[in-house]
Amino acid sequence: MTGQKQLLHLVFGGELTSLDGVEFSNLSALDIVGIFPDYASAYAAWKEKAQATVDQAQVRYFIVHLHRLLEPTT
Repeated sequence: MTGQKQLLHLVFGGELTSLDGVEFSNLSALDIVGIFPDYASAYAAWKEKAQATVDQAQVRYFIVHLHRLLEPTT
């Protein structure tokens, strides 16, 4: 361990049923980009995927702060 606390982030996305919400049209087709050790690397992966799907209006990518779910009191 490097002494620096891991702040895990999940990047995933897929096609939404509508632009007004966050309901996916097909859960089995979700694109799990990966889990990243910090926000900067998660943001870079999110940005790459978001830019690659810019012409698909229904497709959205998200960053989930896993470290907040794993340790909600910190």
